Amino acid sequence: MWLGGLALGGTLAVALLLALGLAMAYPNLPDISGLTDYRPKLPLRVLSSDGVVLAEFGEERRSYQPIKEIPKVMQDAILAIEDARFYQHGGVDYLGVIRAGLANVGEARSQGASTITMQVARNFYLSTEKTMTRKIYEILLALKIESALSKEQILEIYMNQIFLGHRAYGFAAASEVYFGKPLKDITVAEAAMLAGLPKAPSAYNPINNPRRARIRQQYIIDRMLENGYITEEQHAQAKAQVLRYRTVADTSSHAEYVAEAARQLIFNQYGDETYSRGLDVYLTLRHDEQMTAYRALRRGIMDYERRQVYRGPEAYIDLPADPKDMDVRIAEALADHPANDELLAAAVLEADPKKVVAVLQSGESLTITGEGLKPATSGLSERGNPKTRIRRGAIIRVLKLPKGDWSITQLPEVEGAFVAMDPRDGRIRAMVGGFDYNKNKFNHVTQAWRQPGSSFKPFIYSAALEKGFTPATVVNDAPLFFDATTTGSQPWEPKNYDGTFDGPLPLRKALAKSKNMVSIRVLQSIGVHYAQDWITHFGFEADKHPAYLTMALGAGSVTPMQMAQGYAVFANGGHRVSPQLVAKLTDNKGRVLFEAPPRTLGEDSRAIEPRNAFLMSSLLQEVTRSGTAAKAQAQLKRPDIYGKTGTTNDSMDAWFAGYQQSLVAVVWIGYDQPRKLGDRETGGGLSLPVWIEFMGFALKNTPVAEISPPEGVVQVNGEWFYDEFSGNSGVRALSNDANIPPPASDEEKKSILDLFRR
Repeated sequence: MWLGGLALGGTLAVALLLALGLAMAYPNLPDISGLTDYRPKLPLRVLSSDGVVLAEFGEERRSYQPIKEIPKVMQDAILAIEDARFYQHGGVDYLGVIRAGLANVGEARSQGASTITMQVARNFYLSTEKTMTRKIYEILLALKIESALSKEQILEIYMNQIFLGHRAYGFAAASEVYFGKPLKDITVAEAAMLAGLPKAPSAYNPINNPRRARIRQQYIIDRMLENGYITEEQHAQAKAQVLRYRTVADTSSHAEYVAEAARQLIFNQYGDETYSRGLDVYLTLRHDEQMTAYRALRRGIMDYERRQVYRGPEAYIDLPADPKDMDVRIAEALADHPANDELLAAAVLEADPKKVVAVLQSGESLTITGEGLKPATSGLSERGNPKTRIRRGAIIRVLKLPKGDWSITQLPEVEGAFVAMDPRDGRIRAMVGGFDYNKNKFNHVTQAWRQPGSSFKPFIYSAALEKGFTPATVVNDAPLFFDATTTGSQPWEPKNYDGTFDGPLPLRKALAKSKNMVSIRVLQSIGVHYAQDWITHFGFEADKHPAYLTMALGAGSVTPMQMAQGYAVFANGGHRVSPQLVAKLTDNKGRVLFEAPPRTLGEDSRAIEPRNAFLMSSLLQEVTRSGTAAKAQAQLKRPDIYGKTGTTNDSMDAWFAGYQQSLVAVVWIGYDQPRKLGDRETGGGLSLPVWIEFMGFALKNTPVAEISPPEGVVQVNGEWFYDEFSGNSGVRALSNDANIPPPASDEEKKSILDLFRR
């Protein structure tokens, strides 16, 4: 009786309070058109062609879901913990308000009793300050919202707007962030875990606070049973389910460079709206090929890194003697050295030339012996430099090898780039702009201007074919010397990579063996200005390739993307295609805003004759069969592979550019500030293995298809010729050592001197 009287009195008090507040505050309540015409901020999502989310750009991660698409189990979990009487009250649960009022007697702040509608009012229009005044405004706004929107609309707004930690707004985004699955697929246990987040996303976050999050999840599962949302059997199953959360590695698509390139394209079109209007940009690449490219490039760089001198630990820390304090000290220290994908930081507990014991951030202890110590031999030597010595307290990098044992390693200083595209239409199939985007955001595929070295020779040979040269033309591979009078600057004595000279060689063999003397003589014969103009057919910029003989050795400047475009001309029969990254753009409702039209190769895109492209492919096939890239055909076990290695002067850049008719790919490895990779490092040893690994995956379901001869060519004694050069015409042999170009002008001297010094 007393409780009934209290309830009645409390209800009257609340009613009087609301009436007073209504009279005073209602006219000043904010306009709620932001709810009646709800348009949430939706991030830009970058997706692969097969629908995998590669990146999101925007302040808020959100995937808007209409209420009818939000699974009932998720709605029930929220109602069970936040507002079980949601469909019974009119926006304010008066009994709840009374209970909160009694709890607040003698206190200076208001507590609890917020319905879902009141939470919507607070999240959109009010501060988080806990005062009685704010509570009154919250109640009045809730009543106004309920008069304007249906229950389903209110719940839909709530479930899409609420912040749930890790930049996730709404339960659809939270399901992807925490569980890596769409909301429609979640279980009762997972729904209960997500339902516990609105109260305090940081405190009940299952990644940051798994113990506290589980306690709340278990309570919500009980509440779902009490409210009749689940059966006893579902309750038992949910209680027992072990949840698995996404890790940082799970959430990384390793497409940061390509996603950033897409972001820039969309931003140029939509400006700041790019990050809030829910655009989905679908790229031309497939997720599995992108991952393969990323792994292949990293593996190639790390293989190189294992051959380098050990540069020493990343840091040293003092380790306490008390084991109880050890774990905390190590955890604190390793937090400053986060994992670089598979390269983990570890604190050394003991070290000698035969064994290193170290501890990971996870607390796992490692014992490294044998082959795993070789990359750090100098750091373990007793006579080594004290500044690079591995000792107790050293912070080192370790790598788990394929067989499960561990090896000491180090974060690489060398960089790399990989790009693959379809030569038939320019669609980008994979792009990796560097070793690690978080360490270096410079996209080496599109921004790095580097010397292409011998990988540029095919474009000089292509020019020579138009001047009467044939694959059978004999050119002398003999020493050359240009004195200062001839060069106009300083003497130049070019060399072959291996330091040997083979005498007269047909062009086919000379290109396969990458003979520098032959390339220089060919360029000297056709003329540097003619060659400079010819390379523009492939998309290269003339001013980046000064008209000097050094152009024969790739002393100009290119980007890996340009090289992919250039080799695509050979691959597709002579057409120049521009790269295409964006396949489709849709809005938040799935409506198509842009879709790339199909591309066809016609005469308007022709760069060189089909027969020139065919003969060059024949020459480049020889490179991969018997030349400097013979590992390509041997390892891929298919003959329809074409390409060229490239190693610049002093081994500062290592390249491989190659193709199959349906796919062209380019690999570059070098230092950002150019320096020698090493006397034994070449494009065939460094970049070719990366190319082979990617192509082995990308071509595994592609039938072997060698390039067919076009009109205008004829085969004589096993060699291909232009029709008009198959007899005694054309250049049969070349001997032009006496035809030395005149000295450079004073204006040219500085430019040529700079080239020779590079």
